[in-house]
Amino acid sequence: MQRLTIAPRTGWQDQARSMGFLYHTADGEPYWDESACYTFSLSEIEDRIEAATSELNSLCLELVDRYCRDESYLTKLRLPRHAWDVIAASWNSKAPSLYGRFDFAYDGVNPPKLLEFNADTPTALFEAAVFQWYWLCDQRGKALPADADQFNSIHEKLIERWKAIAPGRSLHLACMTQSTEDVGNVAYIEDCARQAGLSTRRLDVAEIGLRSGRFLDRDNREIELLFKLYPWEFMFADAFGSSPAMQRTQFVEPAWKALLSNKGMLALLWEMESGHPNLLPACFANDANAASIGERYAHKPIWSREGANTLLVDGGIVLGQTGGTYGAEGFIRQALADIPPFDGNYPVLGSWLIGDLAAGLGIREDKSRITGHRSRFIPHAIV
Repeated sequence: MQRLTIAPRTGWQDQARSMGFLYHTADGEPYWDESACYTFSLSEIEDRIEAATSELNSLCLELVDRYCRDESYLTKLRLPRHAWDVIAASWNSKAPSLYGRFDFAYDGVNPPKLLEFNADTPTALFEAAVFQWYWLCDQRGKALPADADQFNSIHEKLIERWKAIAPGRSLHLACMTQSTEDVGNVAYIEDCARQAGLSTRRLDVAEIGLRSGRFLDRDNREIELLFKLYPWEFMFADAFGSSPAMQRTQFVEPAWKALLSNKGMLALLWEMESGHPNLLPACFANDANAASIGERYAHKPIWSREGANTLLVDGGIVLGQTGGTYGAEGFIRQALADIPPFDGNYPVLGSWLIGDLAAGLGIREDKSRITGHRSRFIPHAIV
């Protein structure tokens, strides 16, 4: 694993706009950054990143099967009582998952370590699946060897996964449309669904209606299949979160993903598989054994987004801290991952899972040790 400084392509911004990648720059700061790239050997990808992704997916499915009907653990994860039956029903019916993203700390030497699992509403999908592929094609034989490749079959696997989940069906897609990034991600997922043969309708979350125990769109059509870029913890907290309609609609992602998008799952995984080479020691912050994690740890809310309300501590010294509005439900303590700086930047490797298949890689980096909303997306190549 290396970080290379390279020259950006001339006119890449025009290409981004033409492809609908409108959030490549935010408030004058780059989000997409192709002034550098990360390179890997094929064995690093196959034997480290891809293998860890498949292994951790299996452990996560075992975790859900073990805990989705256990009231003590559902309480510990701060999932509301009215959500328990919805979660259990989705697992018992084998409600299918579309995608997820494991975020790894990796130094090119030691096994990748799981930082968290974006199991419910992961973004940075279009740039990983499509835009960095165009970058690779343009840089082959220039900044990169002519035979350079990429860990990236996300697009093809998304289309095939939609065919498996809902062949020929009608799909609604919802997000909070004031977010340009969310709209861009949903538009891309919608395009993959259409290529898979589904008919689609897109709407804002606020436009979803409820009548006679059924969710309806703005034209009073029943929503039978819904892709939602809207977190399960928000849904369960909303007024409609305890409606019978929650079990009439098929959700993508399904409700059982609420166990895995909760950072408390990191503590449960460690309890289940302590010593696993791809896991960091973790526990709930209020557990009696929290001190056993040591003096180097990350303090994270069990529910949070984009690195908010995270504290990194090394022997009493604060290495990083972010603000935010999360944390009321509780925190976990996770052993600090040793992410070495690459040219002063700290990369986090986002390994994509489509269905149950490892599918590709997207990398975010920051001068800060905490990856947040403004962290940059850096493309990668296999050389």
